Amino acid sequence: MSRSLAIFGATGTIGDNALNLVDQHPERFHVSVLSAHRNTEKLAVLARQYAPDILVIGTPDGRKDLLQKLPDFKGDILIGEAGLLQAARYKVDVAVMAIVGFAGLAPSMVCAEQGSMLALANKEALVAAGPLLMRTAGQNKTQILPVDSEHNAIYQLLQLQTEETSHKSIEKIVLTASGGPFRQHTLAEMATVTPAQAVAHPNWDMGAKISVDSATLMNKGLELIEARYLFDIEPARLDVLVHPQSIVHGLVYFNDGSVLAQKGCPDMRVPLAYCMAYPERIASGVATLDLAAQGRLDFEAADRERFACLALAEAAMQADGDAPCVLNAANEMAVAAFLDGQIGFTDIGDVVDAVLQDHDVGGVDSLEAIVATDARARQVAEQKIKRVR
Repeated sequence: MSRSLAIFGATGTIGDNALNLVDQHPERFHVSVLSAHRNTEKLAVLARQYAPDILVIGTPDGRKDLLQKLPDFKGDILIGEAGLLQAARYKVDVAVMAIVGFAGLAPSMVCAEQGSMLALANKEALVAAGPLLMRTAGQNKTQILPVDSEHNAIYQLLQLQTEETSHKSIEKIVLTASGGPFRQHTLAEMATVTPAQAVAHPNWDMGAKISVDSATLMNKGLELIEARYLFDIEPARLDVLVHPQSIVHGLVYFNDGSVLAQKGCPDMRVPLAYCMAYPERIASGVATLDLAAQGRLDFEAADRERFACLALAEAAMQADGDAPCVLNAANEMAVAAFLDGQIGFTDIGDVVDAVLQDHDVGGVDSLEAIVATDARARQVAEQKIKRVR
């Protein structure tokens, strides 16, 4: 049977790859919901191609623009956060959550209430509200399938274990990191890098914010926090290994000395295909990995002195409570300021550190409390950014 899809963040990189899979398997998928923040031009093109029931755009002016571009559109065109939440309640088989940043949290929470499958590509939902999101999904029998290549790798490896033995036998879970474009830079060299250099990821085609996070290794720190909640494993059994080729995406170490690794070419269609067709496997359009042609795979320890953002994320994970929410909010503000030319690359970690130092760790009891914590952290971050300027 054809599966209905909601793609939140349809005009970004994850949306492009998800829709590529729809094009490859039109008999398997049909698109019911598409959302975008501002890109009405591309959303209109997608609406004409896939004829969804619902479109969501960020502003009233965006809706007016879509109505002009799509005079024959028969579905609903919703606006802003309220529109996203309404669309998230629309019953589909698989919701692909690819909205970047904290804005993806509220619709992710609504999707978690629906009892279907949530293909989660938004890091911040788990980082800011991991216990709440996982509890909500569990109560509603919603299956969360991780889209991030690293978490998807671990998810696949853990499917090989029985529920009774998996946690008892796992020694540690390791996520790989490419190391980003500045893997071999000194701190002095990193202090002078530009936004254009920071968004030029060597292996992955990603948006600007995620690319900067990869360059600071904050991305890997956020992923450790995600893994902590996704796989219900304590921080002491989570680690990072730098792997420049991005062929091995995750490893699970067992207490008998065995290590299982998931490998594949660095293309987001691979984990997306796994999530969208789960539990079946479908062709992704990605070439099969040729290890002989690849030739070599390199690994090295992550340097937490040069990449302080990774250490900050690990500290927030250890602190637990709302510390990861504060970390995420401060990082979003700092990255935006860097991309806007207000602060330097190495200032990102300094801003995040200063905000965390000012925070007294509290609980994660409700979405309202998380939103309030996020807002306070952003205010403090803005003050710290002004001092850096």
